[in-house]
Amino acid sequence: MDELIMMAQAGEPLWIPIIHSGIECLNKDEYLSSFPNRIELKPVKTKSEASRESVVIFMNPTKLVEILMDVEQWSTVFSGIVSRASIIDVLSTGMAGNYNEALQVITAEFHVLSPLVPTQDCNFIRYSKQHDNGTWAVADVSLNNLGPAYISQCQRRPSGCLIQKLSTGFSKVTWVEHVEIDDRYVDNLYKSLVNSGLAFGAKHWITTLHRQCARLLSPMEKKIHTEYVKVMLTPEGRKSVLKLSKRMMLSYCNSFGVSAAHTCNTLCGDGATKAKIMAKKNTDDPGMPYGTIVSVASSFWIQFSPEKVFDFLNDETSRNKWDMIASTGQVYEIMRISNGCDPSSCISLLNLHNSRESNTHILKETRVDSTASYVIYTSVDTTPLNVVLSGGDPTYVALLPSGFVIHPDGPRHNVGGIIEVGSGGSLLTVAFQIMVHSALPEDLTCERVAIVNTLTQSVVERIQNALVSSLSI
Repeated sequence: MDELIMMAQAGEPLWIPIIHSGIECLNKDEYLSSFPNRIELKPVKTKSEASRESVVIFMNPTKLVEILMDVEQWSTVFSGIVSRASIIDVLSTGMAGNYNEALQVITAEFHVLSPLVPTQDCNFIRYSKQHDNGTWAVADVSLNNLGPAYISQCQRRPSGCLIQKLSTGFSKVTWVEHVEIDDRYVDNLYKSLVNSGLAFGAKHWITTLHRQCARLLSPMEKKIHTEYVKVMLTPEGRKSVLKLSKRMMLSYCNSFGVSAAHTCNTLCGDGATKAKIMAKKNTDDPGMPYGTIVSVASSFWIQFSPEKVFDFLNDETSRNKWDMIASTGQVYEIMRISNGCDPSSCISLLNLHNSRESNTHILKETRVDSTASYVIYTSVDTTPLNVVLSGGDPTYVALLPSGFVIHPDGPRHNVGGIIEVGSGGSLLTVAFQIMVHSALPEDLTCERVAIVNTLTQSVVERIQNALVSSLSI
């Protein structure tokens, strides 16, 4: 805890600003001399990474600490980074009524939503403490003595956040990530993203927290943006739609995380055409269709900026260029709900009209920040949709989400006042799910994998061609 607070508050020479980048670099020699009694971790073949970011969050410190100390809330808020998490042991529940001096042992799996970046297993202790003037700190550090069942690919040196209460009631959060990460099996396409800290560094954590806290506050707004609403929507209906979309996003992240939890986990193809194919049989989750579900994800580089790629994929007038269901019809937006500070982060309800599907509804959520952008969608049957729109329980609406995750292909640099992102291109992950009624997960043979892979590559080529033809104009 002491090391985290010092890391959060110190300036030079411990942290050295990199000119024209907005990035700070940890002075390793200064770190070694500043913390002679630092915790030593087991030597593993990892790279040491340290980063720090600060931002004002529109939420009070007590609520933020609750999010961080409740492992279910924590993994939900950070679902784009945390694929799974659970508490191994609770050593202290803290003082009555809050998490002051609470102490937990946690096991977690961190991921990037791409089949080309393996997950990072991590086991650590988390400690929260309230200091003077309403300031809180939440500190993580890896443990070496959990036993062979808890061997980590990722080890956390003292990391976490310092949360300072502002006069407005909001919080200034300073996030520190100091980790040892095994990047040996990261595909070269994603090396720059991972090594820059945009995948697992402080910037990703704190921008995710900022965006998600804005989302949590969104249902409290009483104003409904009627200029986008072409269906009747009560405040209760709005809350139900937000809950349904939240579950869609969680389902997407859980389905395409490259996790050992999947029954089948096959990587096929080579080079830029690699696709991850995973299968599982759903027999007891009412929130998904029953049967065998095959999830397919493929990542590739595209020469256009993340902003341009996002705008194209989010434009419903261009949807028929990549979505085969919409290729012979028109897509209309009939509802839009604001979902945070950025106007590009929103939830939409789309209606598809074509010769085959006369009344198909699509729920879509978009999220945008400086580290990643999302365009996630799923079809929704009319009957359960009407229940949700009237304020009913969205828990049992069956969803099978698909969509896109867009990353910059490298870190941001400020050159002469102009922000450049990597080489200016994007890393795009295309992921979708299909029902395979005739096969069990264990029956996903090489022949069936080849068929699914061919379908995947066809969709990828369709998207690449559409992006090139549309954005080159």
